[in-house]
This record gives sequence, C-alpha cells and structure tokens, in this order.
Amino acid sequence: MTIVPDLLRRLVAESRAEVERRRTVMPEAHLERLAAALPRPRNFAAALRGQRLAVIAEAKARTPLMGVLAADYSPGALAATYTAAGASALSVLCQETSFGGRPEHLAEARGVTDLPILRKDFVVTEHQVLEARAYGADAVLLIVAALEGRRLGELQGVAWDLGMDALVEAHTEVEVETALEAGARLVGVNHRDLTTFEVDPSLTERLRPLVPPEVVYVAESGIHTTADARRMRQSGADAILVGEALMRAADPAARVRELMV
Repeated sequence: MTIVPDLLRRLVAESRAEVERRRTVMPEAHLERLAAALPRPRNFAAALRGQRLAVIAEAKARTPLMGVLAADYSPGALAATYTAAGASALSVLCQETSFGGRPEHLAEARGVTDLPILRKDFVVTEHQVLEARAYGADAVLLIVAALEGRRLGELQGVAWDLGMDALVEAHTEVEVETALEAGARLVGVNHRDLTTFEVDPSLTERLRPLVPPEVVYVAESGIHTTADARRMRQSGADAILVGEALMRAADPAARVRELMV
C-alpha cells in the first residue's frame, strides 16, 4: 500500500496558494456582492434527515492517489444525474491542484439542481467560505485536523453568518470531541486517514456513540456497495458521502439508488 507522508499538510498548502491567486482576481468585495444577490442558502442539514440513508453524491475529477476519475469531467452533468437519481445533497470538489476542481464548478452544479450543495475543499480561510456562498454553495467542509486553535469555531461562525451549514470532519475520538465543543451541527467521520490515505470503515461504528442524536452524522469514504451503505445505516449514520464509487460507476444514477438503503 502506498503511504503518503502528511498528505493533509500538502493539500492545505496547495489550497492556501490557490486562494491567494484567486483573491487577486476576485476580491472579497466582489464575492460579497455576488453572495448578496443569491437566494437564501438551502438547508443542507435538513436534507440529510429522513427515514432512508441520505446520499451526498460527490463530483470530482481526480484524486492524488487514484489519478483521473473522469476524462470528460462535467460537474453540471453529474449534478443533473445525481439529482434525477434521488440524491439528498451534492458535494463538489473545489481544490484544483490535486483534485482538478474549481469554485466555478459550484455554479455549474447550481445551474442544474435545487439540491443543497457542499463545497468540498481544504477550507482554512474566510475567503473560501465567502467564495463558496458566492458561487452557490449551501455548506462548506471544515476539517478539524486542518484547523488550529480557534479557527474551526471562527470559520464555522462565518458560514453560519452567511446562512450556510458547516460539515465538520473528524477522524478520531479527540477530533469528534473538538467538533462538538465548537458547536458543530453536522459531524462527518472520514474513514480515510488524510495523512496516509488508509481507510477504516469501522470508524463509524466506534465513533457514532460519541455524537448526540440531534447532531447530523455523516459517514465518509470507503463506501462502495449496498452492503457498505447498510452497514453505515445500521451503525447510526444519517447520511453517507460517496465520490469514488459514483465516479467509477458505469451507471452513477443506478449506484446512487442502490446506496439509498
């Protein structure tokens, strides 16, 4: 198995560099005007509550280890497919250097769906949160391991002030506690260790009891089959976030429906 030393640190550094480049052509004042002109954000958290397991269907062009997932990548076309298949929400990868995404992909997805959309990225600045709203996102991903000190609470507060949700991602017991102490309303447990890329689907079974029932629980990574989805539901997950399995599927719509257990 390939081990990537401290991959998360590298991805965060790449995202910071991307932000600085975009800031020069899209200053915050312009983003604020774009955000103010949009309708109120959709309720991402509410979309994940239901009698069936909610599927957050993800669009991404490539990953650092798996390489290209779609040669003819189209976030808009995928968003339309996922919506028609019955997904509860969408996730759009916006990190460019290692994942081939851009914030503009949020707008492409928003143009064809009314589903809530998550900006999937390594968000470490207020600019990224505002940018997400300006391009039509309803929620942002905040990774506990990528945010030091008070930054988690500060960025979550920025999202809330914009009417957005924040999916706070954890990988360990300590990180789940940190998320809850920050007041997280949605907690995502990533089965993938972002320092090594190793996947442990049993994390949901171990960490779910730490999260109160009023907090939406999302299981992330390593979910490919109906059996995987059923295991997450039986372990108490409200929703699953699925990307690779959909991007590699011959029929992504059918795969979405299979995962809605």
